[in-house]
Amino acid sequence: MFETIMTIAGKPGLYRMLSRGNNMFIVETVDATHKRLPVYNSDKIVLLDDIAIYTDTEEIPLRRVFELIYEKESAVLPFNIKETTPEELKEYFEGILPDYDRERVYLTHIKKIYSWYNILVEGGVTDFAEPQSQEETAEETAE
Repeated sequence: MFETIMTIAGKPGLYRMLSRGNNMFIVETVDATHKRLPVYNSDKIVLLDDIAIYTDTEEIPLRRVFELIYEKESAVLPFNIKETTPEELKEYFEGILPDYDRERVYLTHIKKIYSWYNILVEGGVTDFAEPQSQEETAEETAE
């Protein structure tokens, strides 16, 4: 699922790819409106599957960060991102990912992560687990 969810530069929110054309995609918003629109190859598109968060030792995939938040909350975040102080937002993030790199992960990144998480949960996307490879699935079936 994460392979089809993207962010588009200059457009708020998250989008799910529905189909491809020669030089464009048809996407719909992940939120409750499910508004459809074309996105062209000239637009800057980043798949959520390609985003990672820096820690002191490695890069953690964004889906894993969402999984940690979901394990803690199982729902939309219990605070308003715009009304919460920067210190509270950072403190909450430290509770989720204690070893995040404080020099490379800015408050704007943290706010975006919270915002995207809320959009996904409100849109019904709650399976943040890493998809199993075909080999792992075959091994489990054999056992």
